[in-house]
Amino acid sequence: MKKNLKKLVALGLVATTGTTLLAGCGGSDKGGSKDGKVELVMSVWDSDQEPVMKQMAEAYSKENPNVTVKTQLTTWNEYWTKLEASATGGSAPDIITMNVLHVEEYADAGILMDLTDAEKESDLKVHDNFPAPLVDGYTVEGKLYGIPKDFDTNAVFYNKEIFDQAGVAYPTDDWTFEDFRKTCEDLQAAGLPDGVYPTAINRNSGQTTYDAAVFANGGYFLNEDNTETGWDKKETIEGIQPWLDLVLDGLSPTLQQMTDTDPDSMFQGGQLAMYFSGNYMIPSYNKTLEGKYGIVKRPSFNGVDKDIINGLAFSVSANTKHPEEAKDFALWLGSKEAQEIQGKSGTVISARNDCQELFLDTHKDLNLQVFLDNVPNTELLPHCKVTAKLSQVEKTYLEQAWQGEITLEEACKSIKPEADAILDEMNAK
Repeated sequence: MKKNLKKLVALGLVATTGTTLLAGCGGSDKGGSKDGKVELVMSVWDSDQEPVMKQMAEAYSKENPNVTVKTQLTTWNEYWTKLEASATGGSAPDIITMNVLHVEEYADAGILMDLTDAEKESDLKVHDNFPAPLVDGYTVEGKLYGIPKDFDTNAVFYNKEIFDQAGVAYPTDDWTFEDFRKTCEDLQAAGLPDGVYPTAINRNSGQTTYDAAVFANGGYFLNEDNTETGWDKKETIEGIQPWLDLVLDGLSPTLQQMTDTDPDSMFQGGQLAMYFSGNYMIPSYNKTLEGKYGIVKRPSFNGVDKDIINGLAFSVSANTKHPEEAKDFALWLGSKEAQEIQGKSGTVISARNDCQELFLDTHKDLNLQVFLDNVPNTELLPHCKVTAKLSQVEKTYLEQAWQGEITLEEACKSIKPEADAILDEMNAK
C-alpha cells in the first residue's frame, strides 16, 4: 500500500498529512457502522443510465440488507476532474465507473483495487462470460481492475425526414465507404436546407469514424507493446484522409461549426442527415427524434468490415472503507441477474455474452442487430497509461489539418515524434 501511496502522491492524486491518508469514503477504516450497516457510493456520469444503476443497486440491497448503495452523478465534463479531486481528499467513490482510456493511468496510480483474486474466487468467470477485448481492456500487467459493465460498437444513424425531403434512398447494410461518400454528394446535390449537412466528421470522432478505417487499411495508432505510434504510416494516413476530405469538401460542417455546436446536438436538432455514433446515444436521440431516424451498419472500408469496441467497467476504489462489501458488489454487478436488469433498460448493451441480446428487444423499431454483428470485427479502442498526453498532441496537429491549414500527412508526421517521445518517457519509468 505504501508503494501505491507514493505513486498517488507523486502524481498529485492523493494528499497527505504526515504519513496519514486524508480520510473520507476512501479512508483506511475497514469497518462498518456500529449497527452493521454499510453504505457504498457508486459514481456515474450518464444521467440516462443513473436510473437503471439505481435499480441494480436496489436489487443488490434487497439480497444484502446490510448494504445500501448511493449513486453519485457527475456530468462527463467534470467527472474525471472530480474523481481526481476525491482521490486527493481520500473520498473517492467506493465503486467507480471506469473507461479503458483511464484504467491504466488510475491503476498505475494506485487508485483502483486489484480484483484478480476476488474474481478467481467467485463464480463470475470473466474470461468465459464477457467479450475478450473488454476483459483485456481492464487487465493491466496481468491484473484485473474492472468488471465489464457494458460495451458499444458503432453504426450510422440517419434522419429519415431529411432523406425523404431530398428524395435520396436510405442507406443499406451492404454499403461501402464509396457508397457513403456518394450518398453525401447526392444529399448535397438535392439542395439541403441552410444549416443542414449530409454528415459531420469531427476531429474528436475517431472512435466512431476513422479509427476503424485505419485498422481496416492496415494502419495503427499504437503498436502492441506501446513503444511506438503508427501515425506516420502510409496506411494510417490513407485511412483518415477520406474522412477529412468530407470536411474539406463541404459535406460536413467545419471544425469551428462543430466546436460551436457538437455533432450529437446537430443530429438531434435535425441538422445532419447521417451521423456515426454508438448505441449508447439511442436514449438521447429518442428524446427528440424517436420514430424519425434509422440505423444502418457502418460502411466497409477497402472491402473490410472493421469497428471499434469500447466499454465501461465497475472498478473498486483501492482506499474504500468497505473493501469486502465493495468487491462483492462489483462482482455482483457482473452477474447475470444484474446484467439482465441493465440490458432490459435499453440504455446500453450489457457486457455479459448471455445478456447482450436483451438490448435488441428494447427498441424493436430500430436495426439494433448491427451493433452485435459488429463485435467479431472489432478492435479495442487504442489506449495506454498516457492516453491523455497523446490526445493533446494529436489535437494540436489534427485540428490544423481539419481547418485546412496543413495537410493531413504533415499533421500525422508531426504527431509521430512527439507522441513517441511521450511513450519513451512512459516506458522509462
